[in-house]
Amino acid sequence: MRLCFYSLCLFLLTLGLSPAQPVVESIRLNQIGFYPDAPKVAVVIGEAAYVPAGSTFQITTPDGKTVLFTGPLSEPRRNEFSGRMTRLADFSAFKTPGTYRVAVGRMARSYPFQIGANVHRDVAVGSLKGFYFQRTAIDLPEQYAGRWHRPAGHPDTRVLVHPSAASATRPAGSTLSSPLGWYDAGDYNKYIVNSGITMGTLLSLYEDFPDMSRVLNTNIPESGNRLPDLLDESLWNLRWMLTMQDPADGGVYHKLTNPRFDGMVMPDKAVKERYVVQKSVTAALDFAAVMAQASRVFRPFGRELPGLADSCRVAAVRAWGWAKQHPNALYDQDAINRQFDPDISTGTYGDRDASDEWIWAAAELYLTTKDDAYYTAVNLFADSKTPLPSWAQVRTLAYYSLARFSKELTARGKADLPKINGHLISQADSLLAGTDKQAYGTVMGQSARDFIWGSSAVAANQGIALIQAYRLTKNRRYLTAALGNLDYLLGRNGVGYSFLTGFGDKTPMHPHHRPSVADGIDEPVPGLLSGGTNARAAQQDKCAGYASNIPDEVFIDADCSYASNEIAINWNAPMVYLATSIEALQRSF
Repeated sequence: MRLCFYSLCLFLLTLGLSPAQPVVESIRLNQIGFYPDAPKVAVVIGEAAYVPAGSTFQITTPDGKTVLFTGPLSEPRRNEFSGRMTRLADFSAFKTPGTYRVAVGRMARSYPFQIGANVHRDVAVGSLKGFYFQRTAIDLPEQYAGRWHRPAGHPDTRVLVHPSAASATRPAGSTLSSPLGWYDAGDYNKYIVNSGITMGTLLSLYEDFPDMSRVLNTNIPESGNRLPDLLDESLWNLRWMLTMQDPADGGVYHKLTNPRFDGMVMPDKAVKERYVVQKSVTAALDFAAVMAQASRVFRPFGRELPGLADSCRVAAVRAWGWAKQHPNALYDQDAINRQFDPDISTGTYGDRDASDEWIWAAAELYLTTKDDAYYTAVNLFADSKTPLPSWAQVRTLAYYSLARFSKELTARGKADLPKINGHLISQADSLLAGTDKQAYGTVMGQSARDFIWGSSAVAANQGIALIQAYRLTKNRRYLTAALGNLDYLLGRNGVGYSFLTGFGDKTPMHPHHRPSVADGIDEPVPGLLSGGTNARAAQQDKCAGYASNIPDEVFIDADCSYASNEIAINWNAPMVYLATSIEALQRSF
């Protein structure tokens, strides 16, 4: 025991601290806060975890002078990646609203946090507002954008047809108008495939939690109209997507892009020519799925948006028809560049297997049209797998939607309900396995495979999968685990960052995001989810400064790190869903 304390003293002194000074980094927790009746867990790491058996932690006032709650630290847990020990501090029994810190004696104390109702409301609103900051073709005035106001960029009213996308009615070099939409990520291009899962996630949030979705007031120009802000924001991208369908044949262009990525300049300074590039089967099917779902979601707003629901349905059917005629039209950027000029080197979103897109599009068209022909057009259950959704793997979005509308399925669909529910519950159970031994006590991070490019979205999509299982079973194990993943995203993780810009005490200040780099403002645009820890980031972006090669620690807050610290709309969308759904379900803990 003396040796452990001596080692701790040396460790603190190497940091320039005396043992009596707080080591904030030694306690990892959700830096925003906790609901009174929900689980509350902090993680003690590093040297601070090497305390005698039976040691306790305290909940204190923010100044640390008053102890309000004392609890035992858990038995040590070994981080399988680093080998370091952690201890969990469970203060679920402390329910008094207020602002507090977690302390371990005089050795360490946490960032301050709140306990209270609606504690994640600002996170939900802020991550949704992040999409407003990604809008193209519109000024962002100070009234809505605050310090991050800026002129409009990329009107996209004269977009060139790339030779790979040429047709008889739209030859190479002709122009079309394709305005609106969101910048996809840290770059200024717009991609149908990535918009697919993004829009599907946001529209699913509205279908799953309409009441909570209606109270998300994000202070955008449309706020106060008859549509919830969630749908107003989604509509900005939906209208762009509609322009990406060729009216002559129903095909959908894969992306709208510069030939090469812009430099780190503001949107209005990026004025290079832009192109629509090749029609692809994955773009057509993602488009069909989104439009079918949008037709359902926007139909009740016929007075406000006359004809939109019908237009979306027609567009979905036509895109499906084009995909059936061109099932092998996969996007191959290298092949395009060998055949056509100019070369295109922006985000590929290439996918060599469209079977999951067929499943998702078929399910959404079936639900919207009630036509069994879509349901039987493809094998919805080719195997027992239930892959976590990503831009390249959207099969499980179909299962979410079919389960959501279980009471409205035709007899053909209802016959498969046990199979649909089995997929979703089995997926959630596989996520839960081993959580009770994991170093941070979260579903996220049980496998090194979680720490990929965009791992923050992995955590958020795991949370959504758990929410789906909770909705089916009302088993609170799933809800608690989903909340744990929200805790992960907001600070209970291997690097101690709250990965949502502007939310928390330790949050990315230098994301790979052109406006945040170029606007001259110290703080980045708020409400954007950093990609997060990526085990292979150093090899992928060659950014100098990664301090660790341990899978759950490979992250650097630097704008050169597009492999760990970029932002993307398909990462923000599950963050919006997870935070909003947890808010909606807070009284269920």
